[in-house]
Amino acid sequence: MKKHILAATIAAASLFAATTAQAADYRLDIAGAHASVQFKIKHLGYSWLTGRFNKFDGEFSYDAAKPNASKINVTIDTRSLDSNHAERDKHLKSDDFLDVSEFPKATFVSKSIKFSNADNGTVTGNFTLKGVTKTITFPIDKVGEGNDPWGGYRVGFTGTTSLKLTDYNITTNLGPASTIVDMTLNIEGVRK
Repeated sequence: MKKHILAATIAAASLFAATTAQAADYRLDIAGAHASVQFKIKHLGYSWLTGRFNKFDGEFSYDAAKPNASKINVTIDTRSLDSNHAERDKHLKSDDFLDVSEFPKATFVSKSIKFSNADNGTVTGNFTLKGVTKTITFPIDKVGEGNDPWGGYRVGFTGTTSLKLTDYNITTNLGPASTIVDMTLNIEGVRK
């Protein structure tokens, strides 16, 4: 009888360990450029101005068995803004817009992540830009997960949110069609 109880206890402990082992921490794959932070805004209402931030870092935790326990944090180097036009980049980095000399970093730290199914969810967190922190909520989609060819394990997500410029003390008037910027975060994480 004692052997059966001991065996059951060991089996239960093994099952618990296997379940908890699936929870993992991931680092954004910035070295391989398999993650990106992009933006787009209407230029005077006539076309789209697009760009990206070349330098950022972050990490997240994710467990497919308990996706609602996920967390993410990302730090963006605002000085790395790149719209493929040096003079425009200089202006966007000035105090008319991002004021990168005063505010060289933007951050996002999740407060909650809720999945409605295996691939779709909503993330809520604090986004800080130009010294202003606002709680934002936006949809996310799981792109996929699995083993990579180098012996690692990866998972990827994408999400897009729209930010009102004046909410972040960006008050330069570009006309009524250019008051909102769309930010897209594509992340691919490598399990630590």
